[in-house]
Amino acid sequence: MLSLIEQVRSGALWDFPGGVHPPENKKQSVLLPLTEASLPSEIVLPIKQHIGTAGNLTVSVGDKVLKGQALTNYNTSFMLPVHAPTSGKVIAIEPRTVAHPSGLKETCIVIEPDNLDEWATLSPCADFKSESPDELIERIREAGISGLGGAGFPTAKKIQSGLAKTDILIVNAAECEPYITADDVLMRHYADDIIKGIEIIEHILKPRLTIVGVEDNKPEAIHALENASKDKDLVIRVIPTKYPSGGEKQLIKILTNQEVPNGKIPADIGMLVQNVGSLYAIKRAVCDGEPLINRVVTLTGDTFKKPRNVWARIGTPVQALLNEFEYKADKKLPRLILGGPMMGFTLPHANVPVTKTTNCILAPTRKEISANRYEMACIRCGQCSDACPASLLPQQLQWHAKAAEYDKCEELNLKDCIECGACAYVCPSEIPLVQYYRQAKAEIRTRKLEAEASERARLRFEEKKARLEREKAARENRFKKAAEKRREEMKQSSGEDAIAAAIARVNSKKKVSDEPKSAVAAAIARAKAKQAAAASSGNSEPDNSEMSKLREERKRQARERKAEKHKQEPETTDSKKDAVAAAIARAKAKKQVSTLAENSGSQTTSDESTEKDAKKAAVAAAIARAKAKKQANAPAQESRPEPTGDESAEKDAKKAAVAAAIARAKAKKQANAPAQESQPEPTGNESAEKDAKKAAVAAAIARAKAKKQANSPAQESQPEPTGDENSEKDAKKAAVAAAIARAKAKKQANAPAQELQPEPTGDESAEKDAKKAAVAAAIARAKAKKQANAPAQESKSEPTSDENSEKDAKKAAVAAAIARAKAKKAAQQADTDNNFEEKE
Repeated sequence: MLSLIEQVRSGALWDFPGGVHPPENKKQSVLLPLTEASLPSEIVLPIKQHIGTAGNLTVSVGDKVLKGQALTNYNTSFMLPVHAPTSGKVIAIEPRTVAHPSGLKETCIVIEPDNLDEWATLSPCADFKSESPDELIERIREAGISGLGGAGFPTAKKIQSGLAKTDILIVNAAECEPYITADDVLMRHYADDIIKGIEIIEHILKPRLTIVGVEDNKPEAIHALENASKDKDLVIRVIPTKYPSGGEKQLIKILTNQEVPNGKIPADIGMLVQNVGSLYAIKRAVCDGEPLINRVVTLTGDTFKKPRNVWARIGTPVQALLNEFEYKADKKLPRLILGGPMMGFTLPHANVPVTKTTNCILAPTRKEISANRYEMACIRCGQCSDACPASLLPQQLQWHAKAAEYDKCEELNLKDCIECGACAYVCPSEIPLVQYYRQAKAEIRTRKLEAEASERARLRFEEKKARLEREKAARENRFKKAAEKRREEMKQSSGEDAIAAAIARVNSKKKVSDEPKSAVAAAIARAKAKQAAAASSGNSEPDNSEMSKLREERKRQARERKAEKHKQEPETTDSKKDAVAAAIARAKAKKQVSTLAENSGSQTTSDESTEKDAKKAAVAAAIARAKAKKQANAPAQESRPEPTGDESAEKDAKKAAVAAAIARAKAKKQANAPAQESQPEPTGNESAEKDAKKAAVAAAIARAKAKKQANSPAQESQPEPTGDENSEKDAKKAAVAAAIARAKAKKQANAPAQELQPEPTGDESAEKDAKKAAVAAAIARAKAKKQANAPAQESKSEPTSDENSEKDAKKAAVAAAIARAKAKKAAQQADTDNNFEEKE
């Protein structure tokens, strides 16, 4: 069985599935010779004219450039430089509309030619066979050569991928697209240069066989290639005209019957395909040192008076070519198509520059190529599937692309679509299938890039997290080792651990702080022991000297803490508090007075007057209590020393009496002032009722003040009465106090009825006053003594049988003292009431 190479040399040809036969329309553009277009007034160079990444700018605005000078550089294999097609000045670097189906703008270098066409320094290679493949590939990359057939793949990268594994080199000269004749004219006029470019590639790849595939509709180009390839080991194979036989995979299938696997490239099956335009550019770059700065462009269509092929410099605006070569736009449907009618796209306007992949500018009339196509519903005829050269399912791909189901599009191998347009050409419903495929491909590509970026971000995050954890572990380990090292050094230097020393210091401080508590406990224990000894020996009065000393010491310490606290607090705080309290009291008094004045504005009945008088008395009592409380809480009284002895008791009694009298006077004055000013003088029963209420209010205020004065610190320090005489008096006083308590209870029960009765007069009133005075005096004396003895009784231990008798005697004495104080107060109150009645 013959090998593949032997079959190819024997003249065998194969066919690919699908394909169409559209009108060729190639003859009108080859009737005139190849000419060179004029230099435009402005050259616009996109910095990205290939598949891959744009190069890095090496010029700036205002720089002068020479013809063939590199304007960008590269640092990866998918980057290509662009070169100045003529000498001039860089006037702008800005976004301009480029030749792309999206019609978007990209960064472009704008050059103003100086019409000198001055070349930069070139470095041609006299003998390419003396250079290594890597050096030749680098020369091709420096020249900025990309696929001139329309794909735009970097030629140097493509050649590099086939190093040491290319068995068959295929030269693509089919040029199957209708209207386009750029490769045909190039082969007719530059066949020798194309063969020289083939020899350079063969020197780099060293293939076993080289095949040139040309469609049979180019007889002159075939004849030129045959003459130029005499005595050369290459095969020129003429193939039938069929669209799209110029596709890379389709041409491989026709010439070798090999299919490129899904997701693979021709180099993976030992083959490499190059366009004749790229081979011509390779020859100029290696042998002449010229970069890719111009190319052949077909100007065709019925709107051109003379369709032809021209040499156009890269960056020449399409409008400049139209103006030069007699273009007359269709009035009703002006259109410019970049490329052929099958794979080309409509330009947004004519100010788009020519790029490395621009092989044709088609300007048809509305009759030549109709644009009145309206998408209709698919009738499922299946013609698109029959015409697809990649054996895909265009109908289903269109459904999923339209529904944005891109995962299913990938499952149906959408990426294998070459966008030849054969499916749309045969579709009776005129569905623009290729547009749906391009949009779906772009979306899939965008999502893939986003997924890759997300994956890279995830990996970076995980790596960062792992790095931080490693650093944290290393830091903790370092701190632990440092702490251990310090402990060892301290042990060696001082002989003990620092932590143990710190614990010992804390314990010692704790012991020092516990010493006062232990001293107090010891004193209490000693006092209890002495009391127990005295009780056991039969002594009625145990020795409480230890307890007295301890109590005096605690009082002294309390006074010192209180004094220190007052020193620490700012004086302004007390003054402010006093001022605030005084202001509040004045405001309340003023408010109550104004309320009484308003209530007294109108004439009221006897019942209403009684209610008002009760309210006035309550207000006066509240004001008196507030003032008494303020006086008791004053800072001056808190800081005074505690009085002791009989003198202190007398002073306290006098002060209490004076304060009570003052409070009663102020309360009566405040209560009676508004009423006296606004009302007429009361008479009869109304006057008696008012007097009774006023007396009750004054008595309540006096009792409150006496109770407060009895509870003051001065009374706490009074000594306790002792002796047999006191015990007898206390028994009597206790009986009196009991009688007084019963009388008070009875009085409280009868109080509401008695307040409404008229005031008694004569001997009965005097007797009642005397009884009240005696009872009040007994109660006051008893309460005063009880309050004075309260602190001492709290600190003593529970008394025995003998001590209980002493306590009873003391309680009786306290009750008697309270009764005496109350009697004195009642007598003073009676005198005050009599004086008040006489004045009235």
